[in-house]
Amino acid sequence: MTDRNHIMAGLIRLSSDASEDMTNTGSVPARAWVVTAAGMTVNLCLGILYAWSVWKGALIAPEGVQPGTPMTGLNEGWTFLDSLDGTLAYSICGFTFAVFMVPGGRLQDRYGPRIGATLSGLCLGAGCIVAGLMKSYTGLVLGFGLLGGIGMGLGYAAATPAAVRWFGPHRRGLIAGLVVGGYGGAAIYIAPLAKELIGVYGLTGSFVALGGLFATVIVIAGQFLRMPPVGYVAPGAVTTLTTTKVTTTADRSASEMLGTWQFLVLFLMFVGSAQAGLLVIANATPILNKTAKSIAFFAANGWILASFGGFVNASGRVGTGTYSDRIGRTNAFALNGLAATVALFVLPSVIASGNVWLLFVAVGVVYWQYGGTLSLMPALTADYFGSKNLGLNYGFVFLGWGVAFFLPQLGAAIETNTGSMAGAFYVSGGLLAATVVLSRFVRKPSGLG
Repeated sequence: MTDRNHIMAGLIRLSSDASEDMTNTGSVPARAWVVTAAGMTVNLCLGILYAWSVWKGALIAPEGVQPGTPMTGLNEGWTFLDSLDGTLAYSICGFTFAVFMVPGGRLQDRYGPRIGATLSGLCLGAGCIVAGLMKSYTGLVLGFGLLGGIGMGLGYAAATPAAVRWFGPHRRGLIAGLVVGGYGGAAIYIAPLAKELIGVYGLTGSFVALGGLFATVIVIAGQFLRMPPVGYVAPGAVTTLTTTKVTTTADRSASEMLGTWQFLVLFLMFVGSAQAGLLVIANATPILNKTAKSIAFFAANGWILASFGGFVNASGRVGTGTYSDRIGRTNAFALNGLAATVALFVLPSVIASGNVWLLFVAVGVVYWQYGGTLSLMPALTADYFGSKNLGLNYGFVFLGWGVAFFLPQLGAAIETNTGSMAGAFYVSGGLLAATVVLSRFVRKPSGLG
């Protein structure tokens, strides 16, 4: 055999070995799970938004007290708010969060996740401290609403894409569910912690203490976020040198994604599905206070519904992410949405009946659906447009979540004018039902892998 033949044989063997190596069906490296855990930790702090109803319960004027009345004792310097004003900081925070997912995604895609996570911790911590020290409606809007929202957007954009890229499409729903589950589950511990801090140190003390704690934890956890090395192939993401068809989705830029009708549908699906959960989250503590008037324990501890909701919210993200990998994303979306639509329509009757146990069931269904949405949407974005530019692409899709905060604000206006949340729940249920119908028409863009 000539030297030329030896060289050609060697190249053939090398090509064969490379083909086998690129078909990675093994297990993910330990680093992948470290990144996933770090992302969950970051989100466990950013999820303070989901415990907002505890602060709202302390801020809005109780029966017999007029909004604008000065508070006394530990909360001296604060004044009572009405439901509309008590919801605005929450709504602004959510909208700002969504807007800053776009620059946060760009930061993540270009420079990696650690810069965004670090800035996230500093902004959220500063926002909570400003809200506490200003002791005013303006301070809540500027501190918690704007600064806190900026921090949440930058951090959330860093955590999920970093983890998802370590895993193949067959586990994308599960991993997205685990990471964002940290955000959803944060209310489990933040709600009772906030209640205790408010009771012992007042509103100011609660904001300052949690701001300092979360800034520290987010900055430290953020340093463990890493992108996969160049050339890394996730297990299950099969690509070979000898085949012309691959099982992974072609990566599309943000400009390419924005030019598809599928982007608009995903955006609208996010608006219609998220608004239901956001409405309940904003009012969880006051809802339980009203429903359980005759049960002293629940009436005095409305935070329990917010904490319960956090558990179901997180469970819905992981659970929905898992079964969406089996039955399909849009099927899981429709299943969750139909159940939550029924729950929203019956909620006014449940609240009027004073049945606390039925309230937990109905609210739990809405929390599960909402959590599932936050698991499905990043997975759908990656399924349709690839994972390479997921940070920025999902940032644009996530704007739908920010727009969905119009419903909690509308709900507060309805309650202020009518004295009841019933109308808000009916509007929310109708929007969710229409969104379920819309989800049946979305399909993966043709020619994208």
